[in-house]
Amino acid sequence: MNSMQAQEFAYRFRSAETCNMCGASAQQASVIGKRLNSAQGLRPVKRAGITTTVVRCQSCGLIFCDPMPIPLDIAQHYGKPPNAYWQAHYFATDDQYFQPQIHRFRALWNGHRTPAALDIGAGVGKAMASLAANDFDTYGLEPSESFLNHAVEHTGIDPSRLQHATIEDADLPAGRFDFVSFGAVLEHLCDPAAAIEKALGWTAPNGLIQIEVPSARWLTSRLANRAYRLQGLDYASNLSPMHVPYHLYEFTLDSFRQHAARAKYQLAGHHRLVGRTFLPRSLDAIGAKVMQATKTGMQLEVWLRNAS
Repeated sequence: MNSMQAQEFAYRFRSAETCNMCGASAQQASVIGKRLNSAQGLRPVKRAGITTTVVRCQSCGLIFCDPMPIPLDIAQHYGKPPNAYWQAHYFATDDQYFQPQIHRFRALWNGHRTPAALDIGAGVGKAMASLAANDFDTYGLEPSESFLNHAVEHTGIDPSRLQHATIEDADLPAGRFDFVSFGAVLEHLCDPAAAIEKALGWTAPNGLIQIEVPSARWLTSRLANRAYRLQGLDYASNLSPMHVPYHLYEFTLDSFRQHAARAKYQLAGHHRLVGRTFLPRSLDAIGAKVMQATKTGMQLEVWLRNAS
């Protein structure tokens, strides 16, 4: 193994004391199973690697790793070229991209000025471009230099409006933004509760934060976990803390409700999104209908209002 390969697996592991969202003792969390540092399929015992334990908070249902693997360098996960992180279809032009979120914002917001928007984790700039095209005063944060460069060079994002920074390091004016977006971001952060609280400081009174995260109720994960149990295995399909897409958390609506009480914001709305089922093609259509009916799709979208 050369030095580049060795760096890919450089982690420190931090044990949890409390649930990140509700604050309940992590000692009360129930163990779901072990997660490999690679895609594990239905026969993880056939694969070599290291594992961490996946647990579920018994108070709010948040799913997380304990211990939490933390990369020694963020570039280890997000320094790769965009086409090595996203599939090719993600880069296709789509006039409808982010339009449902824009429509929901306008339905929930009662302001009368040109809204200022901040996209946290802007990636290759797709949401920023859509916001700007819909008359938002648009800014963004992106910690990955390769993603940011793609946003500027290929998506046409004004570099003066896209800051190269993590949310932990960013410094923005208090109360500046009417619309803050966390699209597929919180599940990648070691401390999502702190990120929400910091973003609230940048959000105008009665402004809105849109969050889309993996759902802890996703039917496909539950089916895969059942398949492991039938084999007598103590593995879990939830999360992917040490391989793409590097998910550290799965959320429930109750995890936001309980965090709202702690951080003093209001839940303004939520949507459960089926997304991809990842089931065999023959079962995809049926699986999507079941997920829609039982509210067990892959994604959860929540809208938070700054009540200050």
